[in-house]
Amino acid sequence: MNTKISHHIYGWLLVMPAVILMGTFTHLPSVTTLISSFFSNETKKRPSIFIGAENYEYMFEDPVFVEAVMNNLWYSLGTIIPSIILAIIMALFVNSKLPGKTLVRMAYFTPTILPMIAVSNLWLFFYTPDIGLLDQIGALFGLESHNWLGDTNTVLACIIVITIWKEAGFFMIFYLAALQNISPDLKEAAALEGSSKLYFFRRITFPLLMPITLFILINATLNSFKLVDHLFILTKGGPNNASNLILYYIYEVAFSFFDFSYAATITIFLLVILAIISLAQFVFFDKRIHYR
Repeated sequence: MNTKISHHIYGWLLVMPAVILMGTFTHLPSVTTLISSFFSNETKKRPSIFIGAENYEYMFEDPVFVEAVMNNLWYSLGTIIPSIILAIIMALFVNSKLPGKTLVRMAYFTPTILPMIAVSNLWLFFYTPDIGLLDQIGALFGLESHNWLGDTNTVLACIIVITIWKEAGFFMIFYLAALQNISPDLKEAAALEGSSKLYFFRRITFPLLMPITLFILINATLNSFKLVDHLFILTKGGPNNASNLILYYIYEVAFSFFDFSYAATITIFLLVILAIISLAQFVFFDKRIHYR
């Protein structure tokens, strides 16, 4: 009995640093944020008071918040699936017998390690009217100059392209590692049966990639709600909130309008949405995952 107790205490001592860090920097801030969402914003002349669900009622009536949510939904749809598809294609390409594939892998992965601020300034050169690379290429074909980041019809698509370009190489690494762990015997057996490459991918390769696909899908979903560094450099959420996303709006409310209680309310909404999406993905993909 004493040995079991000592092992139990020893186990808790091993995980204690992680528990303290998680509690201090994840769970405790979440609880304090939830509590703050039920109070009014504190100022020098007006103390914070309990107001119940008034912040949540105002949130759903806030037109800027509603637009930020819709923008984020389109942003997520435009980045998650294309990034995963492109990552699979790149992984299959660099996993084949390709001359100089090490350099190709490095080229695919390079955007991932670049700081987001540097990436934003790089793409700003592409999107700048008249002198930008896109307009320079368009001028060769007689096309007029276009303000890509200043047009409400194109600004969100421009942000989506940047995100796909940066994230696909990161997801490719995981798919490449998963592809290299698939037994070559399966490919040889399929070749003996006369299976085409497309049939082998659809029936063998992709089902075996489902565990890593679930991992990537959850990460891509989380990133689509938090990867907004480039908005500070490129658009500031404009024009007319056309590129405003939820996390950037939280930043604006908290540090531009100094309404910390309302910012806490939107944060709780974001946490709940992300939790629901993650749980739904686990439930939906659970029966479609083939573990080995």
